[in-house]
Amino acid sequence: MLLEWGPLILLAFFISSCRSFLVEPRYIPSGSMLPELQINDRLLIEKISLKNRLPRRGEIVVFNSPYSFDKGYISQRNKPLPTKRYCFFMSFPPMSLIPGWRDRSCDAYIKRVVALPGELVNVNKKGEVKINNTKIDEPYIGSKCNESNFFLCEEINTIQVPEDHFLVLGDNRANSRDSRSWPGIFLPKDEIIGRAYFRFWPLNNIGFFNNQDQPE
Repeated sequence: MLLEWGPLILLAFFISSCRSFLVEPRYIPSGSMLPELQINDRLLIEKISLKNRLPRRGEIVVFNSPYSFDKGYISQRNKPLPTKRYCFFMSFPPMSLIPGWRDRSCDAYIKRVVALPGELVNVNKKGEVKINNTKIDEPYIGSKCNESNFFLCEEINTIQVPEDHFLVLGDNRANSRDSRSWPGIFLPKDEIIGRAYFRFWPLNNIGFFNNQDQPE
């Protein structure tokens, strides 16, 4: 077993140690961001710009699992949060392939920023968003919730986004675990790892992300 996995583990550690402070690779494991991001897409996440400014509406961001920072989720745990070292170690095979070993607080999520600090936001049962009582245009939405899956799609009654926090949602509103389902609702800026910058796989869909990167 060790002879089989040993070289792969060493290679994984080497690649991880070479991750830049500027960018790092990520892959898409689920369909929560369809159609913009397909399952198994490979992305480069740019990590510098959001240290100097706030995310903008429409930007796709990668962030630490809400199970690692949301007080409601943390209060439901029956053991302490794992250390960063544990999460790092468990991200590589064969450890990551053993059922029950990986803690979901070690994961990273990718969603789209839809509401900014200070704004009044409302999300209805379909997954449609109002900002300051005005419905916003979201051409990137893959699918909205409908009568057959309303029980999976939670509403957010009108609430103000706190300072240095954001509301983030998946483009596939009918199949995304996002701000709507978190006890604390909002994403703190300090938990953001970076923003989706460049897709390098598959080759037929390679390119930079627009990210709606325009000043508000």
